[in-house]
Amino acid sequence: MKKTRRKFEASFKAQVALEALKERETLSQLAQKYELHPNQISAWKQEFLENADSVFSGKSTFTTEKEAADTQELYAKIGQLEMERDFLKKSLRKLGIL
Repeated sequence: MKKTRRKFEASFKAQVALEALKERETLSQLAQKYELHPNQISAWKQEFLENADSVFSGKSTFTTEKEAADTQELYAKIGQLEMERDFLKKSLRKLGIL
């Protein structure tokens, strides 16, 4: 039986990394608590520390999925409007109005 890979949300990873940083519990205890491998907790902790400076920078380097979807939707609308404009230009030229 094939076991599927678990996917964790960013908020969960941050929570685990923060608990690891507090050092109130050992990595083994945290691993049992969250059903993770201690190496995974260490990796999330390291990644959290490496990217901590981006929290206080004025610009966000990561775009959310919603922003990306909105951007795609806007680009699609722009393309549609450009096609309609070009069609109308051609039609007006054929009629001799433009």
